[in-house]
Amino acid sequence: MPSHKSAWKRMRQNEVRRLRNKARRTILKKAIKSFRAVENPDEAKEKFPQIASTIDKAAKKNIIHHRKAARLKSRLSRKLNSVQVS
Repeated sequence: MPSHKSAWKRMRQNEVRRLRNKARRTILKKAIKSFRAVENPDEAKEKFPQIASTIDKAAKKNIIHHRKAARLKSRLSRKLNSVQVS
């Protein structure tokens, strides 16, 4: 356990941030999962900008790496295109 007052504060801050990041990561995962489950082309086209925005926000807040964000958006856009074609 910390012995300095500033270390206690840092520990409290880290815990709050950890929980906040965990919540954001959970929201992101659920959004991606719900998008992948979509079969209707119109619904997928409507949802894609929202999920892309969610991914970008997560990357901006350092919840995920910016390259992972690009990879996720690329894969989801391929999913969008495959749903529209079939």
